[in-house]
Amino acid sequence: MSEHKGTLGIAQGTALYIASVLGTGILVLPGLAAQVAGPASILSVAIIFVLSIPLAGTFAALAARYPDSGGVASYVRTSMGNTWARVAGYLFYFGVAAGEPVVAVMGAEYVIAITGADRSLLPAVAAVLFLVPFTLNLFGVKVAGWVQLGLSALLVVVVVGVISYGAPAVQETSFQPFMPHGWVGVGVAISLFVWAFAGWEVGTHIAAEFKNPRKTIPIATGIALVIVGTAYLALQWVTIGVLGENAGKGSVPLLTLVNETAPKAGSIIIASIAAIVSLGVLNAYLAAIGKLGASLGRDGDLPHYFAQGSEPDEVPRRSLMLSLGISIIFFGILFAQDFQLLSLIPIHLSSMVAIYVLGMTAAVLIFPRWSGDWWVAVVALAMTIVLLVLNGPNVFFTIGVAVIAVIVTVVKRRIATTQAKKAAPTA
Repeated sequence: MSEHKGTLGIAQGTALYIASVLGTGILVLPGLAAQVAGPASILSVAIIFVLSIPLAGTFAALAARYPDSGGVASYVRTSMGNTWARVAGYLFYFGVAAGEPVVAVMGAEYVIAITGADRSLLPAVAAVLFLVPFTLNLFGVKVAGWVQLGLSALLVVVVVGVISYGAPAVQETSFQPFMPHGWVGVGVAISLFVWAFAGWEVGTHIAAEFKNPRKTIPIATGIALVIVGTAYLALQWVTIGVLGENAGKGSVPLLTLVNETAPKAGSIIIASIAAIVSLGVLNAYLAAIGKLGASLGRDGDLPHYFAQGSEPDEVPRRSLMLSLGISIIFFGILFAQDFQLLSLIPIHLSSMVAIYVLGMTAAVLIFPRWSGDWWVAVVALAMTIVLLVLNGPNVFFTIGVAVIAVIVTVVKRRIATTQAKKAAPTA
């Protein structure tokens, strides 16, 4: 693991965590969850929030103790070897990256819907939402971190405003019947909210950029966990309470909610949220992906050319440029399918859950057995295995990445063997 000399403080760290977890989920998930579970979607939010505590806590403990730009891949390398580390690294760098165009398009869809602009402008708006945080990260995590602090502060203020406006309009009758689709609906809503509470692993890749990570990372994680959980619970309650049966209708549910409670400011508020969350999420994930790619180059999982920027305070520009190329490919896939987000969301989610399983397995192997951290990691591992099973057919992308990682291992071993034979003295 690299020597620590980072600069990020609690405020910037909290902002990065809030952005990576709260993120774009607030744009669509309250409505989608209400559609499949009705008022009981509030119960789904509460369950996934409680389940996310051991996951967030374990990632915080790993990042605080072992700050390294490789993040989960580095923990897996330490405990399970190079091949599994390669799987974890590739899943994040190539799989989780599929979510970046999705985030940009989600934000762009709201901007187009609110402004009434022609939908042909969607690619251009999405490109702007992506390129702004990408450019910020070319100046380093320190600059991106200060920008993130402002974005997350604005996001929290706006979300609090939406909830405050909506709370007086909540109707008790909107919560009856409470569970119209039974526990099956609650289960489906829980699977949807995996997207909402995903993102705790992002901090592991920038852990070395924190001042005093053993103290800063757990505090930042705890604050962000409380803010995110409270925000989603309150937003789900207001969405159901104000919109009732209409909560799950329409493609822009948050706009519908705000128009019901603050019609004059509705468009401005939602446009602000769409832009803020898109920029904030992409800013946080690009910071993590840039550092990860540099660490993969350092550790031999990508060409060594990309190793530049793996150390604290260094900017991983080469890795970021490679990630830009990957994102352009995923943008192309969305463009070819008229921006149907479901073509990429399963890739993102299945990659994320598989990374969680690998990360929690590594934690169980690394932490002292029977310690408090070990037990928390065991609980988190059991939870993530269940989530992996729930992903069903989406796991095929994960399997494909694992196969590629094994092939890379075999090729590297053959090259090493050949070089060793050439270097060996002849009799």
